Amino acid sequence: MLTIKQYVKASSLEEAYELNQKKSNVVLGGMLWLKMQRKNVGTAIDLSGLGLDTIEEDEKEYRIGAMATLRQLEQHAGLNAWTGNALQESVNHIVGVQFRNMATVGGSIFGRYGFSDVLTVMMALDAQVELYKRGRISVEEFAALPYDRDILTGIVIPKKPVKAVYLSQRNTKTDFPVLTCCVSQIEDEIRCVIGARPMKAVCLRDEKGILSQGINKESAEKFGSYVSETVETGTNLRGSAQYRKLIAGVLAKRALLAL
Repeated sequence: MLTIKQYVKASSLEEAYELNQKKSNVVLGGMLWLKMQRKNVGTAIDLSGLGLDTIEEDEKEYRIGAMATLRQLEQHAGLNAWTGNALQESVNHIVGVQFRNMATVGGSIFGRYGFSDVLTVMMALDAQVELYKRGRISVEEFAALPYDRDILTGIVIPKKPVKAVYLSQRNTKTDFPVLTCCVSQIEDEIRCVIGARPMKAVCLRDEKGILSQGINKESAEKFGSYVSETVETGTNLRGSAQYRKLIAGVLAKRALLAL
């Protein structure tokens, strides 16, 4: 059971940051995963009054506030048009609409959960996180960092020419994924991000030049084999490490051909 001794609705990011420096304190997101923990929280820090629940765009980028919900991502016409509906596909299997109306983008990314669909797609889109003190860093770099006491304020997706395909394997429709895969082409670079390994998502690139002559059935097959051989996976109740390796190769091949 989660026990909260004190609740504070932060009036500024500085106040939230100062409160969060105490280890017993915690930032609230949508309170969907946090409430499942057995934990004693000193002060629960609410960011909902700081205007971080919007999705904005200019000529260079999309800026997604940390308190924007997964449902906002799912329904945002501009983002889905830009990403070929990859963002929508990445979130519309997550539990149900009521859940996605509460789950926040910031919570999904900051948690760096091994099962995260959102982390997978954001890494493939070369997105950046905005941290209150540290500033902007790539999602790929952020995922590899240890947890700290900074405040994640938003996610930035650059408006680079992009094509993306998102696929996932689930045992049942709304369950956690067995494996996630997002293949993207950003300008001339092809990325293949594999998540729910069940570790954090990881980005694989075409370091062997398998796709240098273009994507076709043969090159997609070879790249899928490369992904299967290269990606590190683990075993849990949803699948074995060996099964995940096989699925990773299959999803990478399918995503490439769809791309």
